[in-house]
Amino acid sequence: MATKIPGGEGIVIKKIAITGPESTGKSEMAQKLADYFNTVWVPEYAREYVAGLNRPYTIEDIKTIAQKQLKIEQQLEVKAYKLLVCDTALIVPKIWSEFVFNKNIPWIDEKITTHTYDLYLLMDIDLPWQDDPLREHPHQRKILFNRYYEELTKNNFPFGIVSGSGNHRMESALEVIKNHRLITF
Repeated sequence: MATKIPGGEGIVIKKIAITGPESTGKSEMAQKLADYFNTVWVPEYAREYVAGLNRPYTIEDIKTIAQKQLKIEQQLEVKAYKLLVCDTALIVPKIWSEFVFNKNIPWIDEKITTHTYDLYLLMDIDLPWQDDPLREHPHQRKILFNRYYEELTKNNFPFGIVSGSGNHRMESALEVIKNHRLITF
């Protein structure tokens, strides 16, 4: 949830996590929202990590990625202006470890309930699949979307679904943010 920045004279930073299946425009949305709100965004560390591997990733790698993701988020939070936009959240490695390896990572299961966000934007699968060497499941997006929806609902996390393409997708995200009264426009 919102956190006070040390030495920031009581400045409260709200946090948005963008989540959802592969190829749904999460990174692009994170960047656009950060630009719109004149703040910083936290890129997804998993892409950098997996791209640097010379072997298939393992469940241990997923935990390493999640831990580093949180460190990067903490580093960038002090640079945020009112809002921190995160290209991913712990819900992603949780679902990924379950989906790919059929295993839970206890550290993630514990952290997911304590390291939360003021709002989660669940990206709809209404965009065409974009091939990328790091993407794996073009035909599983509906299943994965449902898993994200179930996880957000089960944990009672505040969220909204973002859909549409082009400018309509951004308008959809802004409408969700506005409806949740997360930040004054």
